[in-house]
Amino acid sequence: MIDALISGRLYGRADERSGQGGSLYVTCKVRAMTDDGDTLMCNVITFNDHVRRVLLALEDGESISLSGALTPKVWIDKQGKPRPAIDLIAHTAVSAHLSVRTTDNA
Repeated sequence: MIDALISGRLYGRADERSGQGGSLYVTCKVRAMTDDGDTLMCNVITFNDHVRRVLLALEDGESISLSGALTPKVWIDKQGKPRPAIDLIAHTAVSAHLSVRTTDNA
C-alpha cells in the first residue's frame, strides 16, 4: 500500500451510492497536475462519513486535497499511448469549505 496525499480539482460531481449491505460510499474523479504540466486523473472512493460529506459539498472544478491508500495504474488512450492513472481510497479530505481529519475507515 502507498499512503499518499493528492491535491487537485474535482472533475464533475461526486456520486453517492450504496453497497450490497446498505453501506454508503462516494466516488469521484480528481484532476491533478504533474510537475511537467501534464494532467493525471485520480479515481477516488471513500467509505468515511465525514469525507463523503466533504466531497458531496463540492462543485465541479473546486480544489480538494485527499489522503489515503493509493494504487497506480496504466490505461491505453485512443491513440494507443499508455497513460498513467491512480486510484485512491480516501480517509482524509481538506477543502476550502470543510476540513476533516479522521482515522476510522467507516
